[in-house]
Amino acid sequence: MNNNDILRSIRYTFDLSDSKMIAIFDLAGHQVTRGQISDWLKKDDDPACQNCRDLELAIFLNGLIIDKRGRQEGPQPEPEQRVTNNIVFRKLKIALNLKGQDILDIMVLANLRMSEHELSAFFRKPDHKHFRSCKDQILRNFLKGVQLKYRPGMPILAELQ
Repeated sequence: MNNNDILRSIRYTFDLSDSKMIAIFDLAGHQVTRGQISDWLKKDDDPACQNCRDLELAIFLNGLIIDKRGRQEGPQPEPEQRVTNNIVFRKLKIALNLKGQDILDIMVLANLRMSEHELSAFFRKPDHKHFRSCKDQILRNFLKGVQLKYRPGMPILAELQ
């Protein structure tokens, strides 16, 4: 999945306005304009669509964590320069305060079953022998399940189908 798809999915799932998205970036100490947000959210085939860089997505996800959970004591985490599906998955898990069983239940909503062991492999450090890279299909199903849980009754975004 590309960063723009992830941003669109999160915005749709939590019904975030442009102002709210700007505020989320601001929580992570980064200023963005309404124009930037608009360009990132355009469909990929729109000539005005701009790619959301990894750093910007990491900043947004850090801001989302602060928005949903509150600011933690001490120094704030630095945004990653390179974002993987595993990082997106982990940051959404933190932002939504999800435990392993919560994630498994969300995956079932998206018609994907997995074991706790399979799931825990996504959250391990990359150098751990049981680490597993999160493929697009897994993240897409997770985002679809999150949408079904937090915005039931609404049509599923095309990127997630």
